[in-house]
Amino acid sequence: MISDSLLKQDNSVVTPARIACVGMGWFPHTPGGLDRYVYELTHHLAAAGDRVTLYGLGLPPTAPDSAVELVNLAAPDRSLWRRLWSTRCNFANRQSPQPDAINLNFALYSLPLLQSLPKGVPVTFTFHGPWALESAQEGGSQVSVLLKQHLVEKTVYRRCDRFIVLSRAFGEILHQTYQVAWDKINIIPGGVDLQRFQPNLSPQQARTHLNFPSDRFILFAPRRLVHRMGLDKLLLALAQIKPKIPDVWLAIAGKGPLKPALEQQVVEMQLQEHVKFLGFLPDEQLPIAYQAADLCVMPSQSLEGFGLTVLESLACGTPVLCTPVGGMPEILAPFSPNLITATSEATAIAQRLEELLLDQSLLPSRSDCRQYAATHFDWQEIVLQVRQVLIA
Repeated sequence: MISDSLLKQDNSVVTPARIACVGMGWFPHTPGGLDRYVYELTHHLAAAGDRVTLYGLGLPPTAPDSAVELVNLAAPDRSLWRRLWSTRCNFANRQSPQPDAINLNFALYSLPLLQSLPKGVPVTFTFHGPWALESAQEGGSQVSVLLKQHLVEKTVYRRCDRFIVLSRAFGEILHQTYQVAWDKINIIPGGVDLQRFQPNLSPQQARTHLNFPSDRFILFAPRRLVHRMGLDKLLLALAQIKPKIPDVWLAIAGKGPLKPALEQQVVEMQLQEHVKFLGFLPDEQLPIAYQAADLCVMPSQSLEGFGLTVLESLACGTPVLCTPVGGMPEILAPFSPNLITATSEATAIAQRLEELLLDQSLLPSRSDCRQYAATHFDWQEIVLQVRQVLIA
């Protein structure tokens, strides 16, 4: 049910706004940081009282009890040009009332909408990452990378009035690579749903539920199996520490093109008894996996804009080890600098893992992890900051 007023942080009351949010996919079906962020943002805006319409690809019909109106722009399995044309036509023919604010989240599906954006309505782009640079990291051709950056991303960004980034690291990329002025960039961290991610099981209960080993030191890495996520470095680090810590066990959750190569690496390094590939992990099992682990590991090598996984793990009471890449150190440095490796190389990951596993007093407690996440990254607080930028 939509309320007639919205309570701000200073306890003043404002009139609910109509906010149009353009995302990419539908989070429950297409897991990923961007889709999760958009899903959480729109639902928290609606819960706070705003009238929210979410546009995206592959969206289901709006549920009768949902406070978010869903508008499906295209089928995600169509060819690229059909997707873009369908997105353009369906947005232009939309029946929703004119919004008070528009929030774009992905340049590719924002491009076909530019001519249909209503005049006089502020447009905010939430910059989740440099699409062209990510493509280059994964082996995209030079022509493809240039087209994505100049024809798509820069064209969209020129139409936007202001920007939100989740970390200063990505603010720097937006400013330096895309020449967006700093006075248009707002740094607002991501949030975590404290009801969904909470320490409501003991580690032993969580391990039993997932059939994880009960008597080993468990590392958990929920990562897409692509180069920049650094899983190959984590496996190298695991092989280095195995002689001193023979009971270490790593669970990797996620899908991606590197799975065969990573599985071969496990065999070559004789880690079969120390690594398990979980494949796609349903969202309802993710909080359980965090709680089953002694330590979550984020071995990213590049372009990690924020790291929502870091917040989710902390909210579940499990500490996170990260490399000094992107926005992750911005989350962990104020909490526990010991949880950041010296470099992103395998030797540095191995060194810090060895230190933490041999002296577990260096690891923050479950209650401290939970308290830090709840104090600084509660979506109910973050959404008010985002809203202030969207409708300003």
